[in-house]
Amino acid sequence: MVASRWSWMAAFAALSWFGAATAETVLERVAAGGKLVVAHRESSIPFSYLDQNKKPVGYALDLCLKIAEAVRKKTGAKNMQVEFLMVTPANRIAMVEQGKADLECGSTTNNAERRQKVAFTIPHFITGARLLVRANSKVQRMEDLEGKKLVSTKGTTPLKAAEQTNREHLMGVTIFDVPDHAKAVEMVETGQADAFVMDDVLLYGLAANRANPAALKVVGKFLTTEPLAIMLPKNDPDFKKLVDSEMRRLITGKEIFAIYDKWFMKPIPPKHTSLNMPVSYLLKDFWKYPTDIVPF
Repeated sequence: MVASRWSWMAAFAALSWFGAATAETVLERVAAGGKLVVAHRESSIPFSYLDQNKKPVGYALDLCLKIAEAVRKKTGAKNMQVEFLMVTPANRIAMVEQGKADLECGSTTNNAERRQKVAFTIPHFITGARLLVRANSKVQRMEDLEGKKLVSTKGTTPLKAAEQTNREHLMGVTIFDVPDHAKAVEMVETGQADAFVMDDVLLYGLAANRANPAALKVVGKFLTTEPLAIMLPKNDPDFKKLVDSEMRRLITGKEIFAIYDKWFMKPIPPKHTSLNMPVSYLLKDFWKYPTDIVPF
């Protein structure tokens, strides 16, 4: 019985080692004829969203398509297909962690908690969380929401920051979480919430594409600092090296600035309005020495 038991354990260990040793990396799968799966968002304007034809577009999407081309060249897979997968703030990390998406091209913050599960490349934007309110609102900062209603998007860092501030300062704010950004804006417009807390660049983009942009405004100081970056699998060093290399090439060669201007300085779909947001000094400084290491 003992010998039999040890033989079974040895066989199981060998199978486990063999499985781990032969696990496909992203580049190996693509080289063998597989697809590259790119995750995108529904309403993270201008980073990743659906245009009027329900096609995924955006700043982060354009960067991911550049990375996809680098994958094609590296693997020699000239006919590599790119498959788009729509994700939500709530499931985006799980989709990458579980291997269902190779790149998440949206507006995801690179922070220490998330790095336990996934990897990130060099940030493509640095922002912070502020408040979206109705134009006639007297709310100017988080403290003005005492006893009022605040909404944010489920699974986001601004939501966590707002919940922490509410607890620590005993503000009595009623906080709602909703599945997507568009629903949160709608709640502010209809008076179901007094404010929507989210990365300010997303708030500007969302407001600009509403039926009446002048009915909304962005207020308050930054509650958080958010380095936004493309998410990828955690334990695939060769793939990460290629992604980082392509991002560094785009930044140091200044190609990223043209892509940035396309989405932040020029009219964008669906309403062909412009955000008029030049590259910030903070982002310019960060891109002088592009790295995936962030102090958060």
